[in-house]
Amino acid sequence: MLRIILSGCCGSMGAAVTSCAKSMDDCKIVAGIDIKNTAISDFPIFSQPKEITQEADVLIDFSNPSLLDSLLDFCLEKNVAAVLCTTGYSQEQISKIKLASKQIPVFFSGNMSLGVNLLIELSKTAAKVLGNSFDIEIVEKHHNRKLDAPSGTALMIADGISSALGKEMHYVYDRHSQRKPRDKADIGIHSIRGGTIVGEHDVIFAGQHEVITLSHRAESRDIFALGALNAAKFLSRQGVGLYSMPDLLK
Repeated sequence: MLRIILSGCCGSMGAAVTSCAKSMDDCKIVAGIDIKNTAISDFPIFSQPKEITQEADVLIDFSNPSLLDSLLDFCLEKNVAAVLCTTGYSQEQISKIKLASKQIPVFFSGNMSLGVNLLIELSKTAAKVLGNSFDIEIVEKHHNRKLDAPSGTALMIADGISSALGKEMHYVYDRHSQRKPRDKADIGIHSIRGGTIVGEHDVIFAGQHEVITLSHRAESRDIFALGALNAAKFLSRQGVGLYSMPDLLK
């Protein structure tokens, strides 16, 4: 039985992970972390990781970037693997994640959906085929409570395209601040926030007289919850290191 600590357990994603975990017979949430203890659950909820006394194998985090230091400190001290699903980390925080992965297994991904990660691979293939002859724009849409923009997934897509092209692309977030023609090295990234949109991503390749659009739409948070739980199971079988969705999909 895989023992899980769930950070952000009282949020929307925390509720989805809790629900999905209940339907599985090979894992169990033994403790939760949330500053707002508003959930009715069959496991204890703590406001800080250091308060937890339960033994666990892996921690899943769907919370806030501000908690990263305390979560990593806890995982390093208790030798607990970490599945980090939160987005909006700074470059300094990403460096801390990479450093921690030298001591414990860490799974780090801006999106836990199989479909989204397939979208990234398809976008990389399209970029290789189309080269510099097509302009690339990314449009992402999320609910009105999402804090970070652009989404971590949009940045994952852009980074994948840049790596496929073998050159550094320039990410443009606000064309209003510029008054000049589009540069071939640009990838425009546009964010829409509204209603209860779970998550939508369109990757647009615009060429001469034709447009190719690759799209993914999440219709339920369960796809991310199941991805996180599968990542936790995968991570429990791995040694020290930094892992991501492509490792899980091999």
